[in-house]
Amino acid sequence: MNTQPDAPRHVVATAADADAVLRRLAREGWTARPGFALPDPAWDVGGARIVLHGRIGDDDTDAIRLAVLAAARGAGVVAVCDAESPAGRALIDDLGRIGAVQRGTDGGDPVASLIPEQRALLDRLAAGDTIAAAAAAEFLSLRTANRRIAEARALFGVRTTREAVLAYLRQRQPE
Repeated sequence: MNTQPDAPRHVVATAADADAVLRRLAREGWTARPGFALPDPAWDVGGARIVLHGRIGDDDTDAIRLAVLAAARGAGVVAVCDAESPAGRALIDDLGRIGAVQRGTDGGDPVASLIPEQRALLDRLAAGDTIAAAAAAEFLSLRTANRRIAEARALFGVRTTREAVLAYLRQRQPE
């Protein structure tokens, strides 16, 4: 079992936001490196506390692939891109499969940081489904659903799934 804390994963709108996140991470002991390619040949780089950063353009599938690979290997990622663009949504979705993704500098809006799978699960739980039923309806394994809900609990800063659902309902934007 990995005892390392989760590496940070941030998608921000501007270079200034990225600088603010990188300064905070440096104070927490992370080493920033530009670009998303990892020079270290070892697979697990989580113990090295490396955070890779850079801009991801609308058609930059190579940068998305490298950023997601780096995150899977345990590196932190701070990407500057438009979160509402197709590339930004793809990056957030792919990073979200690894763990929680913070959108913005401080993760102040947990609902905005949720990936679509988490939103769908929380909506189903709010409607009265069990986690198992919600997982089946969303074509997820129970283990993946439990992981996504645990990540949502961490984003909301609560201990129970019920508290996460209530926090989600209070904070989400009306549709």
